Amino acid sequence: MLITKIYKPAEVEKAADELRKGELIAFPTETVYGLGADATNELAVKRVYLAKGRPSDNPLIVTVSSIEMMEKFATDISADARKLIKHFWPGSLTFVFKIKPGTLSKTVTGGLKTAAFRMPENEVTRKLIELAQVPIVGPSANSSGKPSPTTAAHVYHDLEGRIAGIVDDGPTQVGVESTIIDMSTNKLVILRPGAVTREEIEEVLQKKLDTDYHKVGKDETPKAPGMKYKHYAPDAQVLIVEEGKWEAALNWAKKQPYLVGIMAPGIEEKTLSKNFVFFDLGNNVEQASHNLFAGLRYFDDKKDVKWILAAGFAEQGLGIAYMNRLKKSAGDQFFID
Repeated sequence: MLITKIYKPAEVEKAADELRKGELIAFPTETVYGLGADATNELAVKRVYLAKGRPSDNPLIVTVSSIEMMEKFATDISADARKLIKHFWPGSLTFVFKIKPGTLSKTVTGGLKTAAFRMPENEVTRKLIELAQVPIVGPSANSSGKPSPTTAAHVYHDLEGRIAGIVDDGPTQVGVESTIIDMSTNKLVILRPGAVTREEIEEVLQKKLDTDYHKVGKDETPKAPGMKYKHYAPDAQVLIVEEGKWEAALNWAKKQPYLVGIMAPGIEEKTLSKNFVFFDLGNNVEQASHNLFAGLRYFDDKKDVKWILAAGFAEQGLGIAYMNRLKKSAGDQFFID
């Protein structure tokens, strides 16, 4: 069992040295914490799958510190892609490109001839990659299937003893993972909604995009993370409560013989029943997106909570990403009056 060290931002060089040795280091981004390993070291990448309990056909995002680093692996980078890179990088947009033969192992790509690339906004992590002098894989630093981590404490809770260290740069700012866009074909497709909205991308490109959020089949390898397996699920069953149904949902919850978690904006905690455990999502979809994973993890530590009622938002703008994650955590289960 490893001793998992906590590195301050000023100690990032020590963390980079661990990466060069083939160790696993969790790192901060503006979205969620990622689990890093040298993307060119196949053995280190395999250890990422083992540490997370992640299915081996779920491809990994390659996290880079510069466009030049990405260009060592990616090919056929279109003019549209370069427009988006100029506008959104560093930031919360991930690109799927074709890769140069022999540059990345099947362990990284899930056996595909494409890979996903991202350059995060977080300066500490870009410095970590620069010092390591290699790109790093960057899945969320959690046990597979559980809510994504938005603090170093979340990472430590899930992976302590399984990884060498965590670079702690405080809570993340966005709270939901990056948007993933497929640029490997002539048809531009959003594979995963995220912090950068479809409308923002369309405004830069001055063209409409398609979306592909389908559940990938049993024998199909997804092009991007989050398309095939159940994600973000706490131990309790989540029920999504749509606008206008909160009164009925709370009346139902009062009658339950056990604790019920409440994740909602605009509700005063003092008005809630004694069998309710409250987590404040905030007052709008931006705050709710930032707080969603923290809320799901909060209830994971409340073993007597059997149900969680969570607020739904309109599926537009950032609400698309928020509802994508919430539906996965709930298994598409809504409260029905």
